[in-house]
Amino acid sequence: MKVMIKRLLFFAIVLVLWESGSRLELWSEVVLPSPTSVFQSLYTGIADKTLIYDLIASFKRLFIGLGIAIVIGTSIGVLLAKSKTADETLGSLLLAFQSVPSIVWLPLAIMWFGLNEKAVIFVVILGGTFVMALNIRMGIKNVSPLYIRAAQTMGSKGLDLFIRVIFPASIPYVVTGARLAWAFAWRALMAAELLSTGPGLGYTLRYASDFGDMSLVIGVMIIIGVIGAIVDQLLFQRMEKSVMERWGLDS
Repeated sequence: MKVMIKRLLFFAIVLVLWESGSRLELWSEVVLPSPTSVFQSLYTGIADKTLIYDLIASFKRLFIGLGIAIVIGTSIGVLLAKSKTADETLGSLLLAFQSVPSIVWLPLAIMWFGLNEKAVIFVVILGGTFVMALNIRMGIKNVSPLYIRAAQTMGSKGLDLFIRVIFPASIPYVVTGARLAWAFAWRALMAAELLSTGPGLGYTLRYASDFGDMSLVIGVMIIIGVIGAIVDQLLFQRMEKSVMERWGLDS
């Protein structure tokens, strides 16, 4: 049985059990609304374009923040890989920052930028930068010395050696870093939007929670999860697999 069929069958069973439990009143509709109620809330949100505007606003912040995070993370990763001093100092700080949840940075971001777009994007940037930098560092450091020595014997050195040999050899780590940066940035965005004042999935989630609209709360949670899964599996997993096969790393 194909994987897709298994997944569809699994989710169909979950929905049937969920709907049946709600209709049999095994739990309160206030605590866990039925799938029918959830999808009705989603339909209403899409019909009045509220959720459409939320998606556009969230993706705008995500693309800006993730793009900046990948650029900064790549630059820091290269610095850590090429400079032992930077690796022993800034690298240790980076590891400490990586263990700090992105939402923890939000109060600081609000103090610096105010409760606005800049604060949200700042949190998104931090969410993706650290993991990207660490993967770039690891990728460059793990380049086989044989590749480097072979290139050096052919006269390649300095920037030419880095562009032609070292960086291409670390591409699998670059792709993995981008995939992880997307996941961390997406989570950071949702956390930051919970305290934002403009449109966005996180803002709508908090708004629905404040007014006790659990159907919309669960609906937005489903949207967040579905988008995360689709982007990861249809884009980054395929990209990562393609790179691994091309570099001969696919087992």
